[in-house]
Amino acid sequence: QMQLVESGGGLVQPGGSLRLSCAASGNMLNILSMRWYRQAPGKQRELVAGISGSASKIYGDFVRGRFTISRDSAKNTVLLQMDSLEPEDTAVYYCSVIEIGAQYWGQGTQVSVSS
Repeated sequence: QMQLVESGGGLVQPGGSLRLSCAASGNMLNILSMRWYRQAPGKQRELVAGISGSASKIYGDFVRGRFTISRDSAKNTVLLQMDSLEPEDTAVYYCSVIEIGAQYWGQGTQVSVSS
């Protein structure tokens, strides 16, 4: 079993930045990918960014170079640096870890972008 704890959400003005952090605990040996998803009210959950064990990265089309995902393997932490935030980025952001045969989720952290 794996536990994920997100932090770093909050309220920011349009154009501002936030950095989300996800600390993972448990067996880390079989991790295939660490990802961030988001879900806005009334919308489906969507992939924001992901990083594999080989450090290859993927991003949702809406990111458009504004976000950067990184991983600190020594600390079992995945980070999401979000810059140039827009009101459309308002959502609950979830950390997720994929391993062989399982996917784990954090509790989510709220990101609100508003003036």
